[in-house]
Amino acid sequence: MSYTLLIASYLEPEHVERIKLAAPQCEVIYEPDLIAAPRYPADHKGAPIKRTSDQEQKWLSFLKRTDILFDFDQTHMHDLPELAPNVRWMQATSSGIGQALHQLQYAQRMPQTVFTSARGVHDQPLAEFCLMVMMAFNKKLIHTIDNQRKKHWERFAGTDLRNRTIGIIGVGKVGQKIGQLCQCMGMNVLGVKRDTHNVNPRDVHVNELYGQNELDKVLPRIEYLVLIAPHTPETEKMIGEKELATLPKGAILINIGRGALLDESALISALQSGHLGVAGLDVFEMEPLPKESPLWDMPNVIVSPHSGSTSDRENELITDIFCENLKNYFEGKPLINVIDTKKMF
Repeated sequence: MSYTLLIASYLEPEHVERIKLAAPQCEVIYEPDLIAAPRYPADHKGAPIKRTSDQEQKWLSFLKRTDILFDFDQTHMHDLPELAPNVRWMQATSSGIGQALHQLQYAQRMPQTVFTSARGVHDQPLAEFCLMVMMAFNKKLIHTIDNQRKKHWERFAGTDLRNRTIGIIGVGKVGQKIGQLCQCMGMNVLGVKRDTHNVNPRDVHVNELYGQNELDKVLPRIEYLVLIAPHTPETEKMIGEKELATLPKGAILINIGRGALLDESALISALQSGHLGVAGLDVFEMEPLPKESPLWDMPNVIVSPHSGSTSDRENELITDIFCENLKNYFEGKPLINVIDTKKMF
């Protein structure tokens, strides 16, 4: 049986060739002139693109006969189900695609389609982002750079991570990597997971493991809080005024999950009052973060433009997952990273 595989976002030529080798059963279509050009390495959304009429017709003809789609088609997010009725599997380049699938109603409109994510690709860069935030403030990096610019020499004392306690809400692949690195730094790691049944804390790189309904047992004990849970109805604004007040005074909060996990107005109030010491934020309720947001000007906040997960090596790792999944697909084996569209992760 012959398949048509369409690559809908930019990939380096060497990775396209890897896909062709992994899919001899497929006509692999990759037309870089018809997709958005990347603005930085591993940019899957790309710069705005305007196709000519002929180019658009060519692209629509590709969609019409596509069986396997690599990545969301950013130019036809809303009408993809109608334009690509034969798609039976879509491999995304992002991990947290559950909310997008829900909002676009792809599960209902594409009932024969399996959706797989890039889960696991971003664990190392996101874990390093968390360590960067903790170390930057522990070692007073901003203060140091400010004094360097002023050519001002004055010694000071920072602090270290050994024997500190961190709480990680969301112990998936990213949360486990964070726990692993933090344990290497000598930290005590408390994990919060939706389903803890038959899960050994040691296996997921935490010292203690709690259910999502046990936040009251975790928050009062932690000096660092990391949010990396998926955005679902159960997790929306799971950290608000009450939860922030439960944290020890001076705690550091890091959000690398989704902006919707956190009540942003409550966060700003906790930072302004001094109860919350620091926030390292890679995601926000509204993106881009509005220029009038007070978060931009707070000296105890790091604002990252949803780039904590991005690495110039990302496409290599995504292609690894896709090629492994291609093998599974053609052999009739279960795919990895399949999204449960009801659970939204």
